[in-house]
Amino acid sequence: MSDPSASRDEGVARTARLRTDVSHSARIWNYWLGGKDHYPVDEEVGDQIISFVPALPRSAVADRQFLARAVRFLAGEAGVRQFLDIGTGLPTADNTHEVAQGVDPTCRIVYVDNDPLVLTHAHALLTSAREGVTDYIEADVHSPEAIIESAARTLDFDAPVAITMLGILNFVMDTDEAVSIVGRLLDAVPSGSYLVVSHPTTEVDGEAMTTAVEYWNGQGSSPMTLRSRDDLLRLFDGVELLEPGLVSCSRWRPGAPDAEITDVTHFGGVGRKP
Repeated sequence: MSDPSASRDEGVARTARLRTDVSHSARIWNYWLGGKDHYPVDEEVGDQIISFVPALPRSAVADRQFLARAVRFLAGEAGVRQFLDIGTGLPTADNTHEVAQGVDPTCRIVYVDNDPLVLTHAHALLTSAREGVTDYIEADVHSPEAIIESAARTLDFDAPVAITMLGILNFVMDTDEAVSIVGRLLDAVPSGSYLVVSHPTTEVDGEAMTTAVEYWNGQGSSPMTLRSRDDLLRLFDGVELLEPGLVSCSRWRPGAPDAEITDVTHFGGVGRKP
């Protein structure tokens, strides 16, 4: 049985770490997606970034839709029943567990984040189907071995796992380190596992995006970086990219392939470990 006082202490510690005077990427993303879990500073910075790149809210929506399509494919056609979602972000619609367990309620999902607000909302909002499991880990993307060790309490690493990393590797400033982190995670999962990545790029609205990121990095929040398509392809070393490859998130297996598609600033791809 869990200790209620320990849970209260953890909640107090998370609240103490919560900064409402400094913008945070997850809260800005929530603002752009039309959510309510953000503060005035996030709206202020988010609006300023939009003044540089007006299409960014559309990119946020496209990124979220990419996640839903990728998870639906993995839980459906690919038959994956385990998901390790690193860089969870604030809960909105079509969270990983909702999509996966909507396909098969026995799916097991582990969410990973190290932001106190994200964790508070995760514990309150991210519930599981009775037949499956949803778990939460407070961990940093820079510590993949710690993530795997904790996730192993819920996931079976002898069976395929889908590792999803949406909008998180851009906070790993060095590309070699980002490639190493992904490689160490992939080393822990068996053949037939999958990697899902989305990342802001210089491929669309590159000059404006560079200006926006320079502004972001001057606000005292966690610094982030943009990457080219060639740099992003390195993240998929060791896996086989599925069609249509690494593309603007809006172009990854769109629901209506004949509809007019607008490129967005985030690129995404799905790879399978052979």
